[in-house]
Amino acid sequence: MRADGTRVRRGPLSVVFLAEDPTGTPRVAYAITKRVGSAVVRNRIRRRLRATFDAQAALGRVPVGALLVSVGAETVRRTPDELRNDVVRLLDALDARRFPDREAR
Repeated sequence: MRADGTRVRRGPLSVVFLAEDPTGTPRVAYAITKRVGSAVVRNRIRRRLRATFDAQAALGRVPVGALLVSVGAETVRRTPDELRNDVVRLLDALDARRFPDREAR
């Protein structure tokens, strides 16, 4: 998947996106290494990211397909608002990469 997908990085987050059937739903997986922190810390980050991506999906901002979100160690120090802003910027950058002629939202 990683070799064929569209890659974008913003702040401590990066994503690899692989488009699928447009009638499907977005599928999001998280790659959080031990370098980020203990299991408790990694699970807290995963829960925060899942809630943020669910909220963005409800707004129609998450594209249909498979997304692999990689997390950098700096994510631990992000507040929930900063993390939400990172995700929004990441999704905006992904849209810009997928549709270069589309005007920014």
